[in-house]
Amino acid sequence: MAAKTPLYEAHVRAGAKMVDFAGWLMPVNYGSQIEEHLAVRQHVGMFDVSHMTIIDVYGPDAEVFLQRVVANNVGILVPNQALYGAVLNAHGGVLDDLIVYRTSTGYRCVVNASTREKMLDWFQDQAMPRLQIEHRDEAMIAVQGPEARVRFAELTGIAAVLDLKPFFAVHHDGWMIGRTGYTGEDGVEVMLPSDQAPGLWASLTDAGVAPAGLGARDTLRLEAGLNLYGQDMDETTSPLISNMGWTVAWAPEQRAFIGRQALEAQRDAVPEQLTGLILKDKGVLRHGQSVHTDQGPGMITSGSYAPSLGMSIGLARVPRGASADCMVDIRGQEKKGLLVRPPFVRHGRSRIADEALR
Repeated sequence: MAAKTPLYEAHVRAGAKMVDFAGWLMPVNYGSQIEEHLAVRQHVGMFDVSHMTIIDVYGPDAEVFLQRVVANNVGILVPNQALYGAVLNAHGGVLDDLIVYRTSTGYRCVVNASTREKMLDWFQDQAMPRLQIEHRDEAMIAVQGPEARVRFAELTGIAAVLDLKPFFAVHHDGWMIGRTGYTGEDGVEVMLPSDQAPGLWASLTDAGVAPAGLGARDTLRLEAGLNLYGQDMDETTSPLISNMGWTVAWAPEQRAFIGRQALEAQRDAVPEQLTGLILKDKGVLRHGQSVHTDQGPGMITSGSYAPSLGMSIGLARVPRGASADCMVDIRGQEKKGLLVRPPFVRHGRSRIADEALR
């Protein structure tokens, strides 16, 4: 039976269409996915992301542990700072992508809902003697959009969010509020006790913050060029062919993170790249469609209609060095496409015109 977040009843009362996502009953939309998407892109919206997995890691070995299991360098973090990274297997495949915060007592990791059990088991398998790993059963609400921080501060009285730098967090009465998100817009993600989530959600709703579902979350992240685990990368793909090479910290050289040896063997001969693709003909890009380039075949990993742009866009894994012009096989018909550098949209503005690969 699918699990329910603390906000399930609020979604049902709001008329949300509920679906099973990674074992959780989640809202896919509240009537119009496009309206929800544009609300976030142009003003402010909110998402229930309580299905995400929050793991606290603390103890004398906490930093040593994370330096081994995360390919990015958590050693650079100062208290309340966060970074994005990947957890790899020995072959350099991506077990999951995550955000790691440094806290006053250790670290907080936020990983995907679909990888909850895998990641908890992986952390335990790599555990060290002076280490504690705690799965936190808390709620999480993302408030996103150009007006998000101002509206959130006005509603809650937590003025500190107005001065937050990107990828930093502030603590307030048991809440952890990070200036992070998955939409390409400004905003915060709030981790808070589950019994307090319905009250915050209701207050945000009363203040005119539009609830948004998984459908809008997916089109927003795609426009922002952000990966979805299980589609754009997984255990069979390395970060070097998943547009995540920037999250691999090679220095210091003596840091032997899991997967490093495999990545070093690939480092100078990366055969593929994950890049953006615009469909120039009519149609909709979808995961699994074939792409034909001048350097050989590729595949759409994520695709959808982009409400902010009025066209179909996608992420595609193609041979390195492929030129901008390509063809996409959609139900047996060849459609013209153009490879571009993601993101497509950032902070409400199109990045397409000057980002074509030449």
